[in-house]
Amino acid sequence: MSVKAKLSFRLPEFILVLYIIFSAVMLTFSSGSFVLNFKKIGFSVLSTIEKGANSVVYGIGGSLNAVKELSQLRKDYEELSKKLSDYEQMRRSNADIRKENERLKEQLGFATSLEEKNYPARIISRDNDNLYATITINKGSVDGIRKNMPVIAYQNGNSGLVGKIVQVGAFTSQLMPVYNINSIVSCRIQNTRDLGLVSGNGSQDSFLKMNYIRKRVLDELHYGDVVVTSGENSNYMNDIPVGTISRISIVEYNSLLDIELTPVIDFSRLENVVIVNMREINEEKGRK
Repeated sequence: MSVKAKLSFRLPEFILVLYIIFSAVMLTFSSGSFVLNFKKIGFSVLSTIEKGANSVVYGIGGSLNAVKELSQLRKDYEELSKKLSDYEQMRRSNADIRKENERLKEQLGFATSLEEKNYPARIISRDNDNLYATITINKGSVDGIRKNMPVIAYQNGNSGLVGKIVQVGAFTSQLMPVYNINSIVSCRIQNTRDLGLVSGNGSQDSFLKMNYIRKRVLDELHYGDVVVTSGENSNYMNDIPVGTISRISIVEYNSLLDIELTPVIDFSRLENVVIVNMREINEEKGRK
């Protein structure tokens, strides 16, 4: 067989193969299988894009809501903190008022129990910058206060001497406390009844001095013994506590003891006092 015959034989076969392939392709397109696949691909792509976009939008929305909620929580926290602070302040104020009422009730009960006429008063200022310290109270001549009236107080369940009135105004008065360097009070040691003079050192935080107690009574004295007013010279009522013995010193060349006293009254915490009129009877006690 010649070369030409071989080529003429193969050309029809090649054309036949092409025809068959073309027919198959056309048949595939005509059946719609490619169209269906394109739809599926397009749907998948669009779904993925939509899902991603929805996630982004949801994430942004969630973040905005979280920021809004956080801002609201912070606002609520601040309001609650303020309410709590107001409540604590109110609770402290109520506690202070209750304590003040208890102190005033205690002071009133003490004033009513005294034999002598008296005037409860409140301390409004102090002059503690020098040795001649004074205390100002909110009662004056219009209230019946007079010069040289003794001043006492009731503190922590005990009564004690504060001092005496030295200056009187219409609505306020000044008293000289026992720790003033010029204050001298005739006193007795309560258990031995030995008589001496108690004077101040110029400071409310300092001790008081008791002089003129002889050495012969040394064995009868003890730390903590109470020293009270003697009632002599009509300056003070008798047996008002002034201080307690905190130190006893012996001086070889002296026949007298040097005695230091701790004041019965804590002047740094003193708020209310009672001024006593020893010339008049307490009518409130008779009606009690």
